[in-house]
Amino acid sequence: MSSYKVFTVNPGSTSTKIALFQGGEKIFSANVSHDAEVLAQYQSLEEQLQYRNGTIHQLLEENRVDLSGLDACVGRGGGLLAMEGGVYEIDDLVLDHSIHAANGVVHPASLGPSIAKQFADRYGAKAYVVNPPDVDELQDLARLTGIRGVYRVIHLHALNLKETAIRHAGKMGRKYEECNFVVCHIGGGISVSAHRKGRMIDGYDIVGGEGPMAPTRCGSISVADLLEYAKGHELKDLKQLCTKSGGFVSHLGVSDAREVIRRAGEGDKYAELVWNTMIYQIEKGIGAMAAALHGNVDGILLGGGMVYSENLVGQIKEACEFIAPVSAYPGEFEMEAMASGAERVLDGVEAVKKYTGVCSFTGFDFA
Repeated sequence: MSSYKVFTVNPGSTSTKIALFQGGEKIFSANVSHDAEVLAQYQSLEEQLQYRNGTIHQLLEENRVDLSGLDACVGRGGGLLAMEGGVYEIDDLVLDHSIHAANGVVHPASLGPSIAKQFADRYGAKAYVVNPPDVDELQDLARLTGIRGVYRVIHLHALNLKETAIRHAGKMGRKYEECNFVVCHIGGGISVSAHRKGRMIDGYDIVGGEGPMAPTRCGSISVADLLEYAKGHELKDLKQLCTKSGGFVSHLGVSDAREVIRRAGEGDKYAELVWNTMIYQIEKGIGAMAAALHGNVDGILLGGGMVYSENLVGQIKEACEFIAPVSAYPGEFEMEAMASGAERVLDGVEAVKKYTGVCSFTGFDFA
């Protein structure tokens, strides 16, 4: 086991998750709260940086957490242009593209590289991002749509998806690069993806409205139905259906899966139908990803908060175990995944990559 000391940072809307790892073990973790009223005073994510850093330093001092001797700092990526998976050095281009959301998606995770780099510089450590949300390794067959010049891109929980696959391959006594998996993250957002020999060759653009519906996301719907629905709604409201006001929220007015399960258990037929429909759509997505792998599937892996539900796991197993064994990994491994990525690079097992600022896919030559 390595003896590396790694600090990980994962910014959210009103808090920042932090964790310190030593020798592969988590020795400290916390969710640093940020005052929503203070955050609201800032006009951009970049303006939040000093405030967030200050609250993180204060919490570390209060808990007497010593970061001296730090080997690496890892920040949750965000805002970057599409790239292949891996561990990337945080340099000036990563800092610029993340903080200014070069990909057009403004999310607090974009602050991760900047926070990590400041801590790394302070303690003389390396600074990395690991499998950021914009990992795009789609095979060519997954690129085209039925509209000339419109190509598919994906936004998925790449960090957790790949870490789940890496861990499961290890349990099998194999490497991730030797296996084929269908991997799902089932939480506030739902990702369903196909992994072939270490590359995520297909999946859904959950930011754009693809895939199963989720607690706050509408998922895939008919284009014709959406155009009809759009007649009485503003464009900004339609976009919100993709990430904030669709799914459970649209149907039931809540985003908490536990509340939906409670209502269903108490006889609410609407809640029961919504819950089962979401699971059914996940099952269909798993089937589609298995087909993308030509049926050569070593395992179907389920991660994310909703995987704590035995009902959900049971339904998916009943529907999909004819394809491959279904394994449940409830919760998330994001902090562990960031630390593991840094350790692989520090150990020389994996080469660090340089972010080019050029999308991994820019179109086909013949088009």
